[in-house]
Amino acid sequence: MSSDPCLGASCCQQESFAFGRNTYSRDSSPAIQEDPFSLDISSLSVNYDTDGGDESISSFPLQDDIRFVGKASRSSFKQNYGFKQIDLGCRLRSDITAEVDKLPPELEEELAGVETSLLSVPSKCAEQAEEFVKKVWAAGWNVAHHHTLPDWLKDNDFLLRGHRVPTNSFLACFKSIFRIHTETGNIWTHLLGMIAFLGIAAYFLSRPSIEIQWQEKAVFSAFFTGAILCLCFSWIFHTVYCHSERVGRFFNKLDYCGIALLTIGSFVPWLYYSFYCRLEPKVTYLALIFFLGTICIVVSMWDKFSQPQYRPLRAGVFVALGLSGVIPAMHYVITDGFWHAINFAALGWLLLMALLYIVGAVIYAARIPERIFPGKFDIWFQSHQIFHVFVLAAAFVHYHGISEIANYRLTLGDCIAREF
Repeated sequence: MSSDPCLGASCCQQESFAFGRNTYSRDSSPAIQEDPFSLDISSLSVNYDTDGGDESISSFPLQDDIRFVGKASRSSFKQNYGFKQIDLGCRLRSDITAEVDKLPPELEEELAGVETSLLSVPSKCAEQAEEFVKKVWAAGWNVAHHHTLPDWLKDNDFLLRGHRVPTNSFLACFKSIFRIHTETGNIWTHLLGMIAFLGIAAYFLSRPSIEIQWQEKAVFSAFFTGAILCLCFSWIFHTVYCHSERVGRFFNKLDYCGIALLTIGSFVPWLYYSFYCRLEPKVTYLALIFFLGTICIVVSMWDKFSQPQYRPLRAGVFVALGLSGVIPAMHYVITDGFWHAINFAALGWLLLMALLYIVGAVIYAARIPERIFPGKFDIWFQSHQIFHVFVLAAAFVHYHGISEIANYRLTLGDCIAREF
């Protein structure tokens, strides 16, 4: 493009100038032929270079006082912008001196606003897309803040957000299994654990009699039944807890009963094989554990037992039930020796199981870590989820331990054969 100023009807139809990284041009068209200095400047075009190397062109209308035709507005234009209208073409050119390359402050602000608005287009699109996804998600599922919940759903004051609202629908409750909320981790930890123990039990009980006798299947069935029922009651309770107050209380009681059943079922194989040839202590300790377990189940049926203020009492009751196993363990250590109990009676695995249960119960009662960092563990790694993981780990440890002691006892032969 020539460096001479555009002065008449022979002026080019579009002229360009550089502004930052973009190129701007103004569209002009000859007005009345008799007045070579009359121009109708109607718009400003922007050639916008993107980061990907593409180009996009946008046209923006100029303000009314810049759009002019004829001599009448030339004087007012000069008063507003400080230069003659005939010089506008030259001032929009990029190949002249720096003195005339500067635009008036008013026009520079307008052009800067145009560039800023263009640069903000990608970020605005991203924000709108994110907002759309949030609205679609919210339309399918609603979560609430802790302070908006009814009292019967306020179990943990340190979990602030992501709570389910009352649904009064079992279908909605079971659909929530596949949503993200405060109970998601509690549901899936024990749901997957239940599936795992169902598979182990099916494999164990399906072995032929030449490999596993029916007596061993019956003894191990007590443990499998307790573990599967405990995990089943747990994930179902955490799923339907938000249905209604009546339904939540009922399944909460079943959840506590499941813990007692798991504890009873865990002791049956260990007592059976530890006192394999001693009938009296075996029957006595089995009766004791069944008695204490029944007491725990009865206490669990008490309505107030499930209230938040009785959380330490709940933990204490089940810890006491588990610690009742110390009595038969000490009996075995006294009669057979500590190293024999560790090496042949799976006492080490039993102690590890008890440790896992106790640590999990303490974390559950103390509400760690959400007590220390309220609102930071609303969805994942809250105390109840950690407790679930400890329970699951303890159950697998105990299964390994009773398998070891069963193999040892069965290799020794019958009790009558051992006497001879």
